[in-house]
Amino acid sequence: MESRRTSRDSSQTHPETSQEAKPEMSEPAGSSMQAEPLAPAGVPVNPFAPDDGRYVTLEEYWVKWYENPYRDIDVSYEWNNGRLEACPPHTAPQLALCAWFFDLLRSYVSTLPIAKLINLGVGFVLTMKDPAEPSGQRKAVRKPDIGVLLKNNPAPWGGVDQRHVDGVCDMVVEALSDFTPEEVLRDTEEKKRDYALAGVKEYYILDPSGEHMRFYRLIAGGRYEEIEPDGEGVIASEVLPGLQFRLEDLGRQRDIVELALDDVYFGYVLPGYRAAVAKAEGEARRADAEAAARQAAEQRAEKDTVARRAAEQRAEEEAAAHQAAKRRYAAAVQRREKEAAARRESEERLRQMKAELARLRRQSS
Repeated sequence: MESRRTSRDSSQTHPETSQEAKPEMSEPAGSSMQAEPLAPAGVPVNPFAPDDGRYVTLEEYWVKWYENPYRDIDVSYEWNNGRLEACPPHTAPQLALCAWFFDLLRSYVSTLPIAKLINLGVGFVLTMKDPAEPSGQRKAVRKPDIGVLLKNNPAPWGGVDQRHVDGVCDMVVEALSDFTPEEVLRDTEEKKRDYALAGVKEYYILDPSGEHMRFYRLIAGGRYEEIEPDGEGVIASEVLPGLQFRLEDLGRQRDIVELALDDVYFGYVLPGYRAAVAKAEGEARRADAEAAARQAAEQRAEKDTVARRAAEQRAEEEAAAHQAAKRRYAAAVQRREKEAAARRESEERLRQMKAELARLRRQSS
């Protein structure tokens, strides 16, 4: 890794050539299309971008250098006022952060289709005023990690034959390249200056370390002011109304489904998902309420059944008691009738005895 840093640093130390003294372009040579080394004798050429610093015309750039000119090296070049500038590779954290933010923007344009996105090495053309140039202006072709084109942007984009944007993006997002100090300076100062001069309305620099994480908005005078987060740590875009995100989420990179349930994001991240979740939760609550009501009704029915059985048992017991009382009453009546019959029989015998005694008394007298 150290040898790569040395070669990359050395490629940045080539003496600048004035506009008048720019050498003619040399085509990539050999079967691998390698270009001849540009560095002075004894200075190693960056093997990962051997033509970094080469001067070519814009026409030649589109034909030979806009896409990777090599068969055995994975490199992409931007064009800065005639000079090739290699696009440095990103680290895994930088790629992850950029991919997460791209997904966020895709969610936005899917919900609010007011813009189109570019990435994957698609270039766009910047034209900037520069009194130092004979023409009074200079041009560059940049390949941002993410570019945003509003639908009302006059720059055409979307045709099957269009390989670059012949105009200026409304928003540019760059994942910081920080392998060398020169790369940091390019993203944080040089591109920031040029994007502002060219009219890019918002410029975001994504940095997983947080050290160079910045968000800029174009103001009068062709310069940027930094977009400050609100009290909740939320950054809001003016180019894409409604696009907002928490700074802390850039580090956490929460799942897109989780963001859909967050008040900061729900306006543009899977809005239908939140409604579906709310509907499902409502249906679940209704189902729970119905189940609870059904269970309560079953419990009441069970209690009623128990009460009915108890009442029936009491009724049976009362009926049995009533029958027993009737039997006791009948037995009592029967006893009274027997007693009355016995009393009548006793009274009759007494009467007969009295009558017999009276007869005997009469006879004896």
